Amino acid sequence: MGQFTEEDLREIVSGYEASKNAALMRRDAQLREYHARGWRPVDLQRVTGYSRETVRQALHPEVRRATNTNRRKVASAPSRPADGYTSYAARKSYVVAESLDDLRGPTEGTVNLPRHLDWSGNARYDLDKPARLASMYRTVLNEANSIDDLRAWIDGRLLVRLWPTFWLPPQLRRLWEGRFPELASPRTEAA
Repeated sequence: MGQFTEEDLREIVSGYEASKNAALMRRDAQLREYHARGWRPVDLQRVTGYSRETVRQALHPEVRRATNTNRRKVASAPSRPADGYTSYAARKSYVVAESLDDLRGPTEGTVNLPRHLDWSGNARYDLDKPARLASMYRTVLNEANSIDDLRAWIDGRLLVRLWPTFWLPPQLRRLWEGRFPELASPRTEAA
């Protein structure tokens, strides 16, 4: 320890972080280029072996920034488990509408969700089929990056009607029911 200083150690870590970030940026730029040339995210995932979330963050840098910001908040929270592991579900940030009345998305017909919401390769939804309608709503609730996504694709009255039938991540359900108690009441009455 005598011949190395704390400053030397900080310099090593700083150099590593800089080279790691540069390599990630190059990799993400290359994945975005393949995507722009017609490769579907699911194909990028299959060929590279990267997870769906890794490919999603590579294709949408704003998602990575939001996720990393959320991770930092979670990391500083005192309620972390003793082993330091925090699940993806606990780290994922969700968007919640300000008002159900502002949500006036489509309720019938056929829609195609944009890639940032559904890049499964099956982003076409026939809203006249109840199962596809419910699937689209779940997808948008899980993947929305902004209030505008919710306004464009979710209808508030229909959401209240469908809510009791949805399987949703517990954190997402708590956030929405915390803001809109009317969503929780039909589920409680149905039980």
